[in-house]
Amino acid sequence: MSQPLHLSSAANPRIRGLRDLRRRRARDTAGVTLVEGYEELDLALAAGVAPRELYLCEELMADPAAQQGVVERAVERGAQLVTTTRAVFEKAAYREGPDGFLAVVPAPGVALADLPAPEGPALYLVAEHLEKPGNLGAILRTADAVGAHAVIAADPLTDWGNPNVVRGSKGTVFSVSVAAAPTAEVLAFLAERGVSVLATTPHTERLHTEVDCTGPVAVAVGAEKTGLTEELLAAGERVRIPMVGRVNSLNVATSAAIVLFEVVRQRSVQDFPVAVGT
Repeated sequence: MSQPLHLSSAANPRIRGLRDLRRRRARDTAGVTLVEGYEELDLALAAGVAPRELYLCEELMADPAAQQGVVERAVERGAQLVTTTRAVFEKAAYREGPDGFLAVVPAPGVALADLPAPEGPALYLVAEHLEKPGNLGAILRTADAVGAHAVIAADPLTDWGNPNVVRGSKGTVFSVSVAAAPTAEVLAFLAERGVSVLATTPHTERLHTEVDCTGPVAVAVGAEKTGLTEELLAAGERVRIPMVGRVNSLNVATSAAIVLFEVVRQRSVQDFPVAVGT
């Protein structure tokens, strides 16, 4: 491993460049984003990400010796290693309580047409008009947990490379295929692949458990304030989650998780039917 570059001044252009990547325009121009945190970087590396730069602060690291493996893997993938003082790292970091790991990596996401064709029945999650990075991050963690083939942002209001999406996803934005496109293109893509749409909304009598989800399916969720657009609602099977309280909607990430795990439940029962009376 070559000798790393060391930075001791927060005025260094590299640090200013890292702070600039908090803005979408800078990320889009450079085609990169930030991954902060040891666990997030470890998962990104496991997903095949090749960091371009890795910034480290040993004083903030939980166990530098035990964590050296992640550093070596990043360098093997071509990352330039840069060490910093604590003050400089805390200036570059975008979250409170940094743990000494900050990497510059290629921005996640592919064109809709480049999403790989899944083996077996497709399972997609379509998120329309979602704005809050934390919700997108939470949805990605669920999508990873259920083995979804992709998460597609329809008419997105934020980008997959938003550092808070990366953070909220715990790095799963790199382990799950992600794409973004206008709603019309997303619907055309799903139709071409023979994927039916489950459009979540409180304005229907059909429960999400009453629909056959064993075939190719895309679960669609919309912004909490406005829900799905009429364009998407008209293209899918409208379903609701049963609720007995006073509110008529759930957090969008919670709704997505409930319906996605229902798909998994139905497919598990189909693959491993339980004999009645045993």
